Amino acid sequence: MKRFIGFIKKEFYHIFRDRRSLFILFGMPIAQILLFGFAITNEINNVDIAVLDHSKDATTEEIINKISASKYFTIKQMIAREADIETAFKKGKIKAVLNFEKDFSKNLIKEQKATIQIITDATDPNTANSITNYINSILQNYQQSKNKGIVMEYQIVPQTRMVYNPELKSVFMFVPGVMTIILMLVSAMMTSISITREKELGTMEILLVSPLKPFQVIIGKVVPYIFLSVINAAVIVLLSIFIFKMPVQGSLFLLGLESVLFIITSLALGILISTIAETQQAAMMISLMGLMLPVILLSGFIFPISSMPAPLQIISHIIPAKWFIIIIKAIMLKGVGLAFVWKETLILIGMTLFFIGLSIKKYKIRLE
Repeated sequence: MKRFIGFIKKEFYHIFRDRRSLFILFGMPIAQILLFGFAITNEINNVDIAVLDHSKDATTEEIINKISASKYFTIKQMIAREADIETAFKKGKIKAVLNFEKDFSKNLIKEQKATIQIITDATDPNTANSITNYINSILQNYQQSKNKGIVMEYQIVPQTRMVYNPELKSVFMFVPGVMTIILMLVSAMMTSISITREKELGTMEILLVSPLKPFQVIIGKVVPYIFLSVINAAVIVLLSIFIFKMPVQGSLFLLGLESVLFIITSLALGILISTIAETQQAAMMISLMGLMLPVILLSGFIFPISSMPAPLQIISHIIPAKWFIIIIKAIMLKGVGLAFVWKETLILIGMTLFFIGLSIKKYKIRLE
């Protein structure tokens, strides 16, 4: 036992002595969570738009002022003719153009109907769709304010209520996903590199014939990264709470247990990668390319899995990150307990045992 504890201490010393490892372990997670939290967002603010006003009457001026007064849009340009619309879009500064028809106010009073054409730059479909929805919402509010005294015979009044994220903050979606990516990449990559380093330098054989048993060597390599990954998870949760004001509705204790489980799953996957890779560079490439892309694309982090083709939905089931994102969102945003996430928890446990089993078979480790 003393030899085993000494081996673990040696691994800690080795990690803290390597500045690059420390940067990957602590610098990269903090940088990623801050970048994703502040830079990546689905919300739109201060979008530059242009206006083509054929009517130039009091009503169109009132609508333009209402749109420019919102925090979402800035009137960047007044266009004189329709031929200039394409030129404005080609310059890349304008994201949308409002085209008011001729005699807008007269048509509104006389025919009780007037047209505003919303033209958007759809090179980014999500942004174009958001801009259209925001402008429609402002126009609808303007219309309701003008029709306050009018009572229609039949009215359907939709009442919308957003639960768990009423302000629709995109950071509430990104923080759980980034936490998942960081824990998986750091845990799996660092573990695979650490074990592969011993193989590459030829010291793994020496360790395996030492008084320590083979499984103790592997566990000794893994334990420091469990401890350091738990610290990473705690830092991420604290950043999300105090900087991004993300609520934790559920139990912090359950969140911690689930995070430790996912860390162990990622470490087991790292051990499995080390059985395949022969060099540190190969281990890093497999960890980055083999884990990062599937985690980002197929875990539900950015794109909804239900919108994917059936084959990709099936493949997403074998990605541990998918199940952890479901768990962490349920605990942090919905405040659920283990009774609601026990299936996902069992799946992660099963994946952990599967990865460990494959690794044991590869290394021919016999647990005695």
